Amino acid sequence: MKRRILFGFLITVLGVNLFFGAQLYVSSAHASQKDDPYENYKLLADVLEKIRQEYVDGDKLTYQDLIHASLKGMLSSLDPHSEFMDQAKFDELKKDTEGEFGGLGIVVEMGKDKILTVVYPMEDSPGIRAGILPHDQIVKIDGKSTSKIDLEDAVKALRGDAGTSITITIRRPSNGLIKDFTLVRANIKVDTVKDINDKRDFPLGADGIGYVRILQFGEKTSDDLSAALKKLTSQNMKALILDLRDDPGGLLEQAGHVCEKFLPRGKLVVSTEGRGPTPRTEILAEGHGKRIDLPMVVLVNGYSASASEIVAGCLQDYQPITHAIIVGEQTFGKGSVQSILPLADGSALRLTTARYYTPSHKVIHEHGVTPDIYVPMSRQDEDDLHYKHMPGAMDVLDAPDRERIEKVHDKQMERAVDLLKGVLLYAQRSPAPAKVAAVSTP
Repeated sequence: MKRRILFGFLITVLGVNLFFGAQLYVSSAHASQKDDPYENYKLLADVLEKIRQEYVDGDKLTYQDLIHASLKGMLSSLDPHSEFMDQAKFDELKKDTEGEFGGLGIVVEMGKDKILTVVYPMEDSPGIRAGILPHDQIVKIDGKSTSKIDLEDAVKALRGDAGTSITITIRRPSNGLIKDFTLVRANIKVDTVKDINDKRDFPLGADGIGYVRILQFGEKTSDDLSAALKKLTSQNMKALILDLRDDPGGLLEQAGHVCEKFLPRGKLVVSTEGRGPTPRTEILAEGHGKRIDLPMVVLVNGYSASASEIVAGCLQDYQPITHAIIVGEQTFGKGSVQSILPLADGSALRLTTARYYTPSHKVIHEHGVTPDIYVPMSRQDEDDLHYKHMPGAMDVLDAPDRERIEKVHDKQMERAVDLLKGVLLYAQRSPAPAKVAAVSTP
């Protein structure tokens, strides 16, 4: 009897072991299959062939069409910032970072209503000379409706070789005007550093306060900033406002070159952490030229992202050295590094390869930079301010809109000026050098 019970128990244990062993084997086999490159390459090839053979319009598709489409889907599934760029888009990216391209000088966006809309025309461009204004809607390009076009194709259609012409049909929501504009494309220089008047003159403001705005970080941003600071310094600048609002970022190394204008040589600007043979890298201030050692306010808002967050975070971390107060709103929180990896056919990958950290190792990604002094502004006020400074824009507005825009104030700029005036006044009354300390306000 005891022997039967013992045999029964052993058989049960063996059965349980066999069952779970089989389950583990199946699970391991499935996991292995998921990560088997050859099995999955075969799956991709099978799908390509089925589309070519059985899709109703398969004869109109090339293998390149299908592969490029699959690559776009693959990269976009990783995160919002990785993407596959075909040759045309990669060429456009290179033009943007080089700071010059052929086009109309019109910055456009696809609004929530899917209408192609002018954000603003650039200074001294065919668009602004023709009288195109912010919020104008582009309803046709060379007679073709834009109702079903995406933003990428719209930009491609508006750009082109200098000297070529294009006709765009504008609808102006403010007064219902519909008008055709025939424009000749020109070489558009993208200035990444501007003064208070959206130009490159850099006049010194009252009380010796200078102002510089960085629109984005391109290949020439550091050089352009050096030229601006040189002009302001020659006028005996006593304090500086560095405006990074609405700056979407750009080239990582340019953020480092901007920071080093305010830091001693050898200071850590930013570190990146990722994968590969060098999982951690550091960018240090190289200390070219005389650094700016003055009271300073850095303006940021929710549209300050990437490289502009690196600059704001770095200058904030080194406040005893930079004397910088960060004023405005919480920044966007894009703290990842995208590397451009060219491919053999002229296309490229924009791939997230690392995340970056401020010198004190603060995380920017999905957190942003918290200003020392919080000064909120509505998007309506920001749009109205842009309209207020746009040549000719006020002339086409009706009375209520014009009255509203004329009354709008840049509260963040006003706070920055007041802070620096206070610091300079204190410096005049105190024998010790003025120190800028961060003060948090509700």
